[in-house]
Amino acid sequence: MTSKKILVLMSGLVVLAPAWALFSRQDKQDVIMTIREGQPSISIALPKFSAATPSAQAAAEEIFAILTADLKYSRVFQLLPESYYSYIRPLDPANIIFKDWESLNANILFIGDVSSSENGDLVLQWKLYDVKPGQPIQAKKVQAKPADLRYMTHKTADDLLRIYGEKPVFTTKIAFVSDRDGNWEIYMMDYDGANQTRLTFNKVDDYGPAWSPNQKRIAYTSYQNLTGGLYILDVYEGKRTPVSTKGLNYAPAWSPDGKQLAFSSSMDGNQEIYVAEILDGPTRIGKVKRLTFNTAVDQSPSWSPTGRQVAFVSDRSGAPRIYTMDAEGSNIVLVSFGGSNHNDEPAWSPIGDRIVYVARVDNIFDLYILNLRTQQISRLTGSNARNETPSWSPDGRHVIFTSNIKGGLQLYSIDVDGANLRQLTTTGQNRLADWGN
Repeated sequence: MTSKKILVLMSGLVVLAPAWALFSRQDKQDVIMTIREGQPSISIALPKFSAATPSAQAAAEEIFAILTADLKYSRVFQLLPESYYSYIRPLDPANIIFKDWESLNANILFIGDVSSSENGDLVLQWKLYDVKPGQPIQAKKVQAKPADLRYMTHKTADDLLRIYGEKPVFTTKIAFVSDRDGNWEIYMMDYDGANQTRLTFNKVDDYGPAWSPNQKRIAYTSYQNLTGGLYILDVYEGKRTPVSTKGLNYAPAWSPDGKQLAFSSSMDGNQEIYVAEILDGPTRIGKVKRLTFNTAVDQSPSWSPTGRQVAFVSDRSGAPRIYTMDAEGSNIVLVSFGGSNHNDEPAWSPIGDRIVYVARVDNIFDLYILNLRTQQISRLTGSNARNETPSWSPDGRHVIFTSNIKGGLQLYSIDVDGANLRQLTTTGQNRLADWGN
């Protein structure tokens, strides 16, 4: 390994603006403010589900609870308080009085029924209505093994998101690193922290997982043979493919189309940014191209949603700052500015309108969000804890990150307006999460 010290950096800042505008703001201070976004616009009535048998009743209650939690988390739907239902007549699915639900200001009505099939599967039948005209929007019948109850429910919540043109969230997975079994290994879990599953089984440490866009592969660093090699794991096949094993290789980032993998490597002696070509079919590695050429440490690449730019961190100006360059390595521009001289790991939002990053201000590391449309900067977290390594949810409404706010390193999610902080892990120490698309 090179003798050059590898910086342990945090998050960064990328501004999509003309170069003259960026440089003109270098001496200005960050504008720290709180942005409170509008309330969800779709009011949904969700009465308790009916069940055909006592055994189905327990499943109906569990499905209802999970779906309720999903819809509350979505920031798309606003659930009517359950207490409102006492003011109207009991629901008769065969004869729905839509005027009752309209009087509660419900936009849509979701009705569910749970039963069991002859082979023991759970069957969920649901209907969604537009309350004002009293017309059905969609109806579905889904069937699953009892062990797949959570997945079936999350999929139903995703179906509701799709109806309103939103990106599915609830069936996506989060990859992360945990030492709960003795050393740092790669794990995955549901968006809400359920079903935490170990993916790698080594006597060495594995770090920095990054999901491919199709959620079938994870790129990560593993210290096989005492060197930090970069590998790709085909999650559901168990196959592992080396990308680069010379020098120290880390911080993988997939291009939006999944055909390229950017990463930081010291394969040529100094830590630089490289891009590996990922070939079609079974995982194979094509050409590896070096993008940066500098005596400083260059690391933490992040693709823009269009795939035309790469942001990265470099200490070439004396402190870790954020730069952008074209995907081919040209047109390098310094873009971080303001009251912090320590920025790292820029993470573009899925639709490209914001950047979440970590900045050190008064020796405290917190998450910040830059709104690329308004150029406003808001502090997302505010505590004396160390908050780092942010990753966006697929819909851009939530951020997952690592924090020691309660002692030890654990994973948390938070809404982009700073609301609804939720702890996702508790066993061992957990960090370096990446939310799959």
